[in-house]
Amino acid sequence: MRMPAAPPAPPAPPHPSLKSPKSLKQPPAAERVYAHVKQAVLERRYEGGTLLTEGELAEAVGVSRTPVREALLKLEVEGLLRLYPKKGALVLPVSAQEIADVVETRLLVETHSVRKAVPAPPGLLDRLTELLEKQREQAESGDLAAAAVTDRCFHAEIVRSGGNDILSRLYDQLRDRQLRMGVAVMHSHPDRIAKTLAEHEEILAALTAEDAEAAVDVVTRHVGWFQHLARGAAR
Repeated sequence: MRMPAAPPAPPAPPHPSLKSPKSLKQPPAAERVYAHVKQAVLERRYEGGTLLTEGELAEAVGVSRTPVREALLKLEVEGLLRLYPKKGALVLPVSAQEIADVVETRLLVETHSVRKAVPAPPGLLDRLTELLEKQREQAESGDLAAAAVTDRCFHAEIVRSGGNDILSRLYDQLRDRQLRMGVAVMHSHPDRIAKTLAEHEEILAALTAEDAEAAVDVVTRHVGWFQHLARGAAR
C-alpha cells in the first residue's frame, strides 16, 4: 500500500463582489471531502492501491476528521474505497471483472441506442460534432481527465437521443466507472486517444450516412477494445 502525498484541495471560488455573504456559504464539510476524494480517484490522482488517512484528507481539504469519516463511508458504499479501522481507506483498483461487466453493459445499451439513432433525431449530429471537436482540443492540450469526460458525454448523447429515460438512467449509473477506466486507458495507452477520436469520427459518419449497421459495427469495436484493460494491470 502506498501512502500518497495528498493532492491539494480545489481552490476556493473567486469572491463575487455583488453577492451577499449568505450566498457565499460553502457546502457542508463532508460534501467538500467527498467531492475532493471522488474527483481525485476518478482522475487517478489517488490510484488504486493507495491508502488514504483521515489526517491527510482533513489537512488537504481544511476540515476536521469527523466529516472525513462521513465522506469515506459514502465512498465505500459506492465501491471506490474500502475502510480499515485505525488505518485509513484503501482506493480499490479497477478489477478485471468490473471491466468485463461495464463493457458488457455498455455494448448492450450502446449498440441498441446507436441503431435507434438512425435516422438521427434533430440536433444530435451537431451536438456530436461539437463534442468531437472539444475532445480533440482537450487531447491536444494534454488534459486527459477532461478528454475522458467528453468521451463519455459523446456516447451518453447517443443514448439520451433515444428518449428512453429508464435506459438513460441505467447508462448514467456507469458514469464513475467509465470515467475511471477512460483515464486509466489514456495513461496506460497514450496512443489510444488518437484511435478513440478516429472511431468517434466513424460513428458520426455512419450516423450522418444513416447506416445503422456500420454505426453498430464501429461501436462494438470501439467499446469492446476496453477488454484490453482486463488483461493488464488496470488501476
